[in-house]
Amino acid sequence: MDQEDRIALFLDYENLALGARDHRGGADFDFRPIADALAERGRVVVRRAYADWSYFDEDRRMLTRSHVELIEIPQRMGASRKNAADIKMAVDAIELAFERDYISTFVICSGDSDFTPLVHKLRELNKRVIGVGVEGSTSALLPPACDEFLYYDRLEGVDIPPTRGQRARPARQAGVDQRPPEPEPEVDRRPAGEEPGRDVDALAVLVAQTVAGLQGSANGEVTASRLKRTLLRKDPTFSESDYGFRTFGELLRHLAERTVVELAEGPAKGDPEVSLPEHGDREVAFGLLRGVVADLGSGGNPVALSGLKNQVRRARPDFSEKKLGYRSFLQFCKAAATAGVLDLRWSPEADDYLLTTPN
Repeated sequence: MDQEDRIALFLDYENLALGARDHRGGADFDFRPIADALAERGRVVVRRAYADWSYFDEDRRMLTRSHVELIEIPQRMGASRKNAADIKMAVDAIELAFERDYISTFVICSGDSDFTPLVHKLRELNKRVIGVGVEGSTSALLPPACDEFLYYDRLEGVDIPPTRGQRARPARQAGVDQRPPEPEPEVDRRPAGEEPGRDVDALAVLVAQTVAGLQGSANGEVTASRLKRTLLRKDPTFSESDYGFRTFGELLRHLAERTVVELAEGPAKGDPEVSLPEHGDREVAFGLLRGVVADLGSGGNPVALSGLKNQVRRARPDFSEKKLGYRSFLQFCKAAATAGVLDLRWSPEADDYLLTTPN
């Protein structure tokens, strides 16, 4: 138990519940998916929700059954009531951060950008911060401030809202001539709120670049857990489930099958070491680059870097230096030069890099 994260949960309930109802077709807010998601991340020792509960009488029972402490913020005047709830929640979170050293993670359930300074302060106090918000009502400023951000709409167990615009067909009436039904127009049958699968190729580029950066930092081996933490720092909303994978390990095995990364036994069971392929695709890409430069610079003429990538893609349309872990085409060419595949030099006269094949 000592190795488990202790979590303090704070819910800006008005923001969360109204956001769910307004942006999810009137669907009721359900606390259970949030509780389940946090149970996977640690032990929740504090659960508090802030609202004027006279407006959410039906929700009180649901939260009480989940052992959430209800903090009453009596109604005063519109915005002032909302500000009072926000201030009370922020003060309680900071007070808890100072008084309870064993609490390592704070969960702020709100999409309101007003909580961004609170998130920054908690992280300054060496606390991990997880945000939770309804996708349609979350400010763009809040997710990047957090260590991890969970969209309520994407959590396991959250029902897909009903499709709008569906109407019941009228009943058939006796004695009335019924015309054959006209064919319905072709529509997207994907349930409302369900997004198409994200681009796995773009994910492969992101993972390769991240692994390359971690390897270049010379801070030891790159484990799967370290890679996942780094991806969350780059994009707190990152989740392998958005790409159709049940676990991060399943995602890495898929990328290993595509030779984007290589997996080896790590220091702990279930936490493999991740690296970029040292050979294979990279050497093939170097050979492709050398061949294109040789063709364009027949007779020993140098080839300018500008426009070269387009020529490489003409020879191989699926070429991407980012899939190999390089942030730019220039970095890829420099790596090829370091490997002795070609010569690369800066020309002040041409105001460009020039490439030639070695004699």
